Amino acid sequence: MGLNIAVVGATGNVGTEMLEILSESDLDVSNVHAVASRRSLGRVVSYGDRELKCEDLEQFDFSNIDIVLMSAGGDVSKKWSPKIVAQGAKVVIDNSSAWRMDPDVPLVVPEVNADAAAGYTKKGIIANPNCSTIQMVVALKPLHDRAKIKRVVVSTYQSTSGGGKAPMDELWQQTKGIYVNDTPTPEHFPKQIAFNVIPQIDVFMEGGDTKEEWKMKAETMKIMDKSVKVTATCVRVPTFVGHAEALNVELSEELSADEARSILRESPGIMVYDKPEEVGGYITPVEAAGEFATYVSRIREDSTQDNTLNMWVVADNLRKGAALNAVQIAEIMVNKGLL
Repeated sequence: MGLNIAVVGATGNVGTEMLEILSESDLDVSNVHAVASRRSLGRVVSYGDRELKCEDLEQFDFSNIDIVLMSAGGDVSKKWSPKIVAQGAKVVIDNSSAWRMDPDVPLVVPEVNADAAAGYTKKGIIANPNCSTIQMVVALKPLHDRAKIKRVVVSTYQSTSGGGKAPMDELWQQTKGIYVNDTPTPEHFPKQIAFNVIPQIDVFMEGGDTKEEWKMKAETMKIMDKSVKVTATCVRVPTFVGHAEALNVELSEELSADEARSILRESPGIMVYDKPEEVGGYITPVEAAGEFATYVSRIREDSTQDNTLNMWVVADNLRKGAALNAVQIAEIMVNKGLL
């Protein structure tokens, strides 16, 4: 018998990506259900070459569901994930921030800590990390295995889709408006996003970091190694899809840029495109959009500090940063016989 899978939040940016990636995966799937809030009842979404009608979360029976891919936001997940498990679903793979730092919930990036998925039995939930954290740890883990990482300084350039569909629409409307001399009115962002960059993602916390910056620190420690120090500056930029990151990585021993390239080329989930001798010999968010890989470019040694490398890391935040990672966790659950 194949798997019964429900995608909760099926009409959102990440939910639609989950359905698309699920349709392309190697999972043996018997039934897929698109589940959303009552206001989306009956709305049609795509699953490969099929169409699915959305079902009401409050009325849906999860008792025969093997895997729930949850992308309905933190508040919904906090309320519904335990209920869904109690109804009989075998596992909820949640894309929100609701469960990430719960000590009884594994926080999983398959290329980095796949074995942690086995800990799902405590609550029946596995958490998907923050999009910016995922692509960073995918790039860091192979280097950490070779020459233990001491400290990472990361500056992010995060697209508007990281905040959902409405922020993307705000960028589009502001951009169009500027060309006809309309004054941009911020709604979902604290300041104008069109033709601008905003050094704030999420709320400010005590000490001056934003919550997004805190997430990158805390999640990296939980996923990879508690001893790795991370300091982040997270910036929203006027792009639609794809997050980019500039990393400064201090290692415990010498590691040349050439060896780092070789290691990363052989590592799962990574595509190295680093050709400084060519015009445009690096990857940008536009080129990463719609792709599965985490791209690493501009690998070079930091001339100001020993045992330190600089890198440029780009990924599709709706795919590897969210939907793809969730489907890969589902594949781990099946391949490891955890269900």
